[in-house]
Formats: sequence, C-alpha cells, structure tokens
Amino acid sequence: MTRRIEEQYQPSALESEVQQRWEAEQVFAAHEDESKEKFYCLSMFPYPSGKLHMGHVRNYTLSDVVSRYQRLHGKNVLHPIGWDAFGLPAENAAIQNNTAPAKWTYQNISDMRGQLKALGFGYDWDREFATCTPEYYRWEQWFFTKLYEKGLVYKKNATVNWDPVDQTVLANEQVIDGRGWRSGAIVEQKEIPQWFVKITAYAEELLQDLDQLEGWPDQVKAMQRNWIGRSEGVQITFNVDQIDMQVSVYTTRPDTFFGVTYMAVAAQHPLAQLAAAEHAEVAAFVESCKQQKVAEADLATMEKRGVATGYTATHPLTGEQVPIWVANFVLMDYGTGAVMAVPAHDQRDYEFAKAYGLAIKPVIQPLEGEHDFAVESFTDKGILINSGEFDGLTSADGFNAIADKLAAMGIGERQVNYRLRDWGVSRQRYWGAPIPMLNLENGESVPVPEQELPVVLPEDVVMNGVTSPIKADSEWRKTTYNGQPAEHETDTFDTFMESSWYYARYCSPNADTMLDPEKANYWLPVDQYIGGIEHAILHLLYARFFHKLMRDTGLVQSDEPFKRLLCQGMVLADSFYREDQHGGKTWFSPVDVEVKRNEKGEVVEAIYVKDGLPVIHGGVNKMSKSKNNGIDPQIMVDKYGADTVRLFMMFAAPPELTLEWSDSGVEGAHRFLRRVWKLVYDFQEFAGQQQLDLATLTGEQKALRREIHRAIAKVTDDMGRRQNFNTAIAAIMELSNHLQKAPLATANDKALMQEALDAIVLMLSPITPHICERMWQALGHANDINFAEWPVLDEAALIEDEKLVVLQVNGKVRAKITVPADISKEDIEREALAQPQIQKFLEDVTVRKVIYVPGKLVNIVAN
Repeated sequence: MTRRIEEQYQPSALESEVQQRWEAEQVFAAHEDESKEKFYCLSMFPYPSGKLHMGHVRNYTLSDVVSRYQRLHGKNVLHPIGWDAFGLPAENAAIQNNTAPAKWTYQNISDMRGQLKALGFGYDWDREFATCTPEYYRWEQWFFTKLYEKGLVYKKNATVNWDPVDQTVLANEQVIDGRGWRSGAIVEQKEIPQWFVKITAYAEELLQDLDQLEGWPDQVKAMQRNWIGRSEGVQITFNVDQIDMQVSVYTTRPDTFFGVTYMAVAAQHPLAQLAAAEHAEVAAFVESCKQQKVAEADLATMEKRGVATGYTATHPLTGEQVPIWVANFVLMDYGTGAVMAVPAHDQRDYEFAKAYGLAIKPVIQPLEGEHDFAVESFTDKGILINSGEFDGLTSADGFNAIADKLAAMGIGERQVNYRLRDWGVSRQRYWGAPIPMLNLENGESVPVPEQELPVVLPEDVVMNGVTSPIKADSEWRKTTYNGQPAEHETDTFDTFMESSWYYARYCSPNADTMLDPEKANYWLPVDQYIGGIEHAILHLLYARFFHKLMRDTGLVQSDEPFKRLLCQGMVLADSFYREDQHGGKTWFSPVDVEVKRNEKGEVVEAIYVKDGLPVIHGGVNKMSKSKNNGIDPQIMVDKYGADTVRLFMMFAAPPELTLEWSDSGVEGAHRFLRRVWKLVYDFQEFAGQQQLDLATLTGEQKALRREIHRAIAKVTDDMGRRQNFNTAIAAIMELSNHLQKAPLATANDKALMQEALDAIVLMLSPITPHICERMWQALGHANDINFAEWPVLDEAALIEDEKLVVLQVNGKVRAKITVPADISKEDIEREALAQPQIQKFLEDVTVRKVIYVPGKLVNIVAN
C-alpha cells in the first residue's frame, strides 16, 4: 500500500512507527531455506556494561548494513544478537552499587536492548540469549566434560596473582602497580591448581588453516601466526656437574651452540629450588621473583636480574664448565624453564652477561663487514667462527651439522615447538560459569555426571569484594559422587569460553542439545564477522579452536567459524579539560563545550557552556570514560534520528580506519537526508505513472541515465566486494546532486527520475532504513523494501553514444565539440579543423601535426 510523505522530514515519529512494524511483522526472523543462498552476518556481541557507546554503534551499524545489503540481493540472512554477560566488571559494579552481579547485568541488558532497537538494527530477536543463563552455559559445561573424556582437558598447578591480606586470587586488572586493588598489599605469585584445555594439540592445524582464510585481513593472520609461534629447533640435554640432574633447553639457533657461556633457569625450576634450599642468597632471589608477574612481552624491556646457583654444567662439545644462574627473564611456563645463554648472539642474554660480568664469545660473524660485540649482540645469521670443526659453515648448514652431531651423541633431538601455550580456563571469580568438575576426598577430580548438569551459579548473592560467594558457601560446594562425599569445583570459566562458541548457538538457540547439527551446518560458517582488531588474537584464536573441537565432536562440518572478517577502527572525539592546583585534570564532555575553529579546522577557543569559562583542548582521542569524551548515542538519536547517526558512521571514514566524531559532519548527514526527502516529496505526485521509452531518449536523458547506472555499478561494488561504504555513499550523493536540476517536463523525464530515486532509496536503505522505507512507499511501491530487489545494472546504459572532446591549439583549449563515440581519427581531425573557433588561431600558420586522444581531446600543433 503506497503512502504519501509530508513535506517536513520528522525522524522521531517516522522511526518509531517503522520499528513497530518490523517487530510486529517479524521482518528479520530467519528460517532455514534450502532454496536460497544463506548469508550469516554477525558482529562481536556486546558486554552489557550499562549503555551503548559509539564504538558499539559503529560495529553494529556495519553488520546491519551488510545484512540488509545481502537481503536485497535475495539471500536468506541470519543477523542475531546476544550478550557476553559474565565477567569481572559486573563484580566490581555490584560491589560499588551494593547489588548482585546478576541484577546489574540483567538491568543493563534491558537498557541496551532498547538502545539497539532505537537504532533500527535488523536483528532476529527470537535468537537473543545471554551467556550468564543456565540454558546457555549448561552446554558449555557439557562440552567441557566431553573434552575431559577425550583427554583434551587437564589440571595442573599454575601461577596466579595472590593478595596475602585479602587471601584471594586477583585478576591482572586488579593488580595496580604491583599491589592489590582493594587491600593495597604487595601481590605475590602463588601456585594453585588450574584447569587447562589443550589448544596446543591443534597448534599446527590452527596455523595451517590460516591459509584458508582469504577473507581475513593479512594483519590479523600475521598476528595469529606470531602468537602460535611455530619454530624448528633442537632440545639439548645438559648434565649438571655437582648433582645427578639434567637440564633440558630448547634452541632455534644450534648454530650458536659454541657460544654458550652460561645457562639460566626460572625461579620455579627444580634446580633453582634445590639451590635455594642450600644458599640463602638464591632463596632470597627466588622469593623476590614471587613479587613480580612477568608477561612474555615484558622480557625485552625489563631489568635483567639474577643470582648464581653454584652449579655448573659441562658443555658437551667443548668440555667447558658453564655456570648456571637463576634469572628473572626466564619463565617456567615457556619452553623448559631453562635457556642456554649465548650473549654474543642474543640481546637479552647479552644484557644479563654485561650486568654480571659473564663471558661473551662470538661464534657467528656477518656475511659482510664486521660487528662490534662491545656494543651489542649480533643476532642475524652469518658464518660460524670459534666453533671447532664447524668453522666456515653458514648458519643454515651449521644448524643441521650441529643438530646431527648432538643427535648422534644422544643429547639432542630436533623438535618443532610452538610459542602457544595451553589455554588456562580457571578463574577464581564468582560471576562466571561454574567449572563442571568434582573434587573427591582422595584428591582426584571427575566430571559432573551429565544428568546433574547444569551446575547452576546462584544469582542472589552478596558481594564483599574479597571472597567469591560460591567459595564462601560450603553448602553450595557439597555434593556426592557414587554415594561418597565430594565438592563442586569453585573456580569458574574464563569468559572467553562463552564467546568462543556463541556464534554457533545462534543457529539453534532453543535446541535441547549444544547445537542442532542440521541447523548449524545450514548457517555455518559465519559469512561476515565484524569486530575490533583488539580481539585479533585471543578471542578469534579461541573461537577457531573451539570450532575445530566441535567439528571433531560431530557437531559441525566446517573447519573454520568465520569466512570473512572486518575489523572496524575506533571512534575518536575531541577532549577538553581543566587543571587543578595539584596538576590533576578534570575532563568535560564535548557535548557541554562550545568550540571555535580556524579555517584549518583547528580548535582555537573552547568554552564550557555551563559556566562560560575556557577549557583546554586535549586533542582528539579514543572515546573513553577516563577522558569523558564519549558521545551518548541516545542524545544524537533524539536530536537527529537514528538514520542520521548511522549515515554519519558509514560516511565519515572507511570502516577499518579510525573515525573522528564531528558535530558538523552529523549535521551534514542530516542535511543530505532532508535533500533526498525533498526530492521524493516533490516527485511523489508522478510516482509510478510513466514507463521509460529507451528508444526515444534524448542525449541529455541518456547522459542522466548513464549517471544512474554508473552509480549503481560503483555502489554495488563498494558495498559488496570492497566494503568501502563511505565511497558508496559519496556516489549516491553525487547522483542526488545530478537530480537537483533534472527536468520533469516529459514522460521520459519523469520515468528517469523514478528510476533514479528508486535506485537511490534502495541503495541507501541498508544504511538509513527508516527514512528509505517511507520514501519507498511514497515512490509508489507496495512491496516491502526489506525484500525488494537491489537495483539492476543496465550495462547498455553505460555505453556512450557521444563524447565531449576538447579542442586545443598548441596545448591551449580553444573549443569543445560533441562527436559520435565511435568517430574515426580522420573524421574528428576534419571536424576539429573546420570549427570557426579553431580556424581563427590557424591563420598565417602551418599545421605541423594533429594529436588525438580518443574520446578526450584533439591538440593541433602549428607554427
């Protein structure tokens, strides 16, 4: 049913009406349909922290645009949403607000759901779920028990942050400058039992299958390759001279083996523990290492400290005694917890040797030139020196020769190693899915029987910020196993567990199994996944791993979860502050600041409107609470409408780059929508009345139709293949400018305007769906625009019958003429020379040559 539009564009009432229709008619409900090509589009789901921010809006607008675009191409689209609802922020907020994490979380979900709907995102809301509900995590628990049965889950001691005052484990985020966030006590490193999933069993497949991911950014694939960190090297065994013990090291540079001048072990290494028992100095150093939490990324920059153990090992090829040290730059969780130190050829080893006066022995020289080992180590490959029988070999040949010799001696073994470590999934927090394991009185652990799942997390709890409610509740822990007393595991899952398979649950959210394989295999893999590049390693790697686990359990058939990945950039905004007398800064919202800019757009004056006094411009930064420069999406929606906010988000920058928030840019987007609205309003009385007669089009009409179809071609390519939505919008704007002066005098004029406005409204509709739905109706269409057909490109319309050719004499423009597009060189030369505007410049001169650039210009050279 067609409907006329009123002259004034009023987004608030229009958008509310359209959204109500979508909900009532379940426009975006997805159903399996083998007769259609499916398209599964997904944004990384939100953590329900309270309110949407502009980063959310950008992410979800992108997925909505892609989904709507694909729907207009006739595809069966699945576009779901849910909530990544467990995690530490809910615990902190609950403590601050004197409430329970569940209550805080569910209220935030309700608020954010309303904001998402107000922005017009076309989700299948029937598939919505929150990961904190037993209906969801029940299947995660079930899957974990199956992985345990397969031998892919195990328990071992691992180091955690321990607050000795509060007697609790702290997340990394709760350690501030080495102290507990609540007690202020110096945090210690403590070993406690933790649960692990064997992601290392899939390391090679995770690495190799990156080659399948042609639709992923190269940067993300490179980050994952580096994180997996495959290396080929040799595991070498050294005998400790003073005791009956061996120390194994792994090296990727056996070519430097003759340069070993000391060995270093981690503070937790058995040899360090032995030395600590015998020497007070070693014991003190080992104890001091408990005060530091060292990530592998910190090793290069941290101060290198250590202590000699008093032990030595004999170098198996030189017979020299090599001192063994305990060093803070060696981590027990990486490799064997011991390294052979070659200070001449490793910068970390070099810095330690310099600090403690240890020998530095060069055994590799550069292929060309010389290296000053007094200044720094030489870490490149080269030629072996000071290496006995191996002198003169290249590093590559030396690698093989020394590896072979060590293997023949029975003390070296070639190995492929990975930097990747098994996934520690235990968290000592409350607000997470309980790990479905039972601890028996004899010290064993067994899975919770399937019929007793889910292990439900109690939600009506009191948070004290110190102890997890389920750790404090002895009654919750108590249970039985085969009639014998047992206790539930009180650790909860890492929240990456929930986000590693949620995309698959959307395929059958109400299934009474983890997945309905038939539905999952219809929709999976996800065709388009969208989210920030900050998730490039952990979330995306864990999701890939989980997908392979589900495949090997028979739940899915595909190897990878996400075919195409788009990583959107951050949203930036101006920041403003004042300094207090102590040098502290008070930040003010950009919404409350009046700004004057120069002709370059630079801020020259900023006034806080509430007191009329100046504030300092703090630059353009990522929107954040710390700088109070976030723009509330709801304020912008209330002022301009959701379509304007969406349009600005898509137009202001390419999706993968940072987007700078601009009030003037938002106003510009709103003006453009009003112009298009006005075009449709002025035309609606003629809508649907004329048929285009291609045979009778004039030259001007053919030119306009060419612009229409050029725009269709560009927008289709930009939105589909290239995903450059900003340039697609620019092409639509350019076409709309052509229509401002287009005549409506003849039937063909009106038919052309209909074709142009239909194309503009359809192509804009994924971006600005509300206004386009109303304009579509005003253009005389009774069908639902959400299921209309994307504009069809007419290749014939792009063919030019005529060309406008510039005429020059000695390089200066003297005239322009319109000629047939297929005119010959001889004919156009004749036409050019016959033009009166040209002839007057050729009097009393001789034409030397005529240069013709087909379809563009003729240059007559004369003197």
